[in-house]
Amino acid sequence: MSNPFGQNIIACVWDFDKTLIPGYMQTPLFDHYGVKEAKFWDEVNSLPEIYSRRGCKVSKDTIYLNHLLSYVKNGPMRGLTNQKLHQLGGQLEFCKGLPELFEILSTIPKNQEFIDHHFKIEHYIISTGLAQMIKGSQIFPFVEDVFACEFIETPLPPNFKSQSELSLPLELEISQVGMTVDNTIKTRFIFEINKGSNKSNQIDVNAFIPHEDRRIPIEQMIYIADGPSDVPVFAVVKGMGGKTYAVYNPEDEKEFQQSCSLVERGRVHNNGPADYSNNSPTAMWIKQKVTEIFRKMINNKEKQLAEKTSVSPKHIPHSNNQTEDFSIDQKLLW
Repeated sequence: MSNPFGQNIIACVWDFDKTLIPGYMQTPLFDHYGVKEAKFWDEVNSLPEIYSRRGCKVSKDTIYLNHLLSYVKNGPMRGLTNQKLHQLGGQLEFCKGLPELFEILSTIPKNQEFIDHHFKIEHYIISTGLAQMIKGSQIFPFVEDVFACEFIETPLPPNFKSQSELSLPLELEISQVGMTVDNTIKTRFIFEINKGSNKSNQIDVNAFIPHEDRRIPIEQMIYIADGPSDVPVFAVVKGMGGKTYAVYNPEDEKEFQQSCSLVERGRVHNNGPADYSNNSPTAMWIKQKVTEIFRKMINNKEKQLAEKTSVSPKHIPHSNNQTEDFSIDQKLLW
């Protein structure tokens, strides 16, 4: 291994809706503009079939972004900006025990057992939701990075390179989709975290990087999410040695059955309620896995050092028989 002292980070990777918060993050947005949430999602769910009849394929995961822009363009959400999304994110209420669990986890590397190894825990959020709302929420100060959907305000017009910045039109509301995250693209961001692409623009996520040179090996990742839509990421993380966990609403029997099915089919290692109180089953499982991974990292480092370190030469004592067999000349030379 080229750097046996590196790779000292555990990545806790989180879904957002129904994982870190009980419902969907768009609720404060609908409430602010007086839009009926159920009606909006009913319209969104019908769009793929409607557009299909027109001969157009759309993503079921992200078509809601286009429909939000339709609400902006046609009036119900006129004037919606990224700043407003950021502000509305501050209204999000998190599941029980958050963000306190993040603070508790941050103390584990400081335990006497680990303190000399300079270990670190980083938290990431990968969501099909809205990045600006996540960044405006109370959880964001505890998060290393967010991968979620983004909107563009004031899109650049044709021939913008021949115009001065001051002459470009200003349209202070969201009007284009800048980035989409669906349930399969989520796996891309696992590899960005794995290779360190999110830390350096020079590292292409598609470039080959030897396992020993990657910033956070996938076996040092824990992925926590709520359901079947996360199966692609569950499969990647679990299949490559990481830990996976499915959460459910403890008051919803259907969600409980759904998460149990993920365990039974080998999609995840375990499941538990979306309750992160310090002594809850979910919090205890996460803390246990963090500790186990740290101990495994220590064992791996010690093994790598042993393999890289040659055995120093030792003095070999001579037996009496060997001394007696010396010739006179050999004794003189000695």
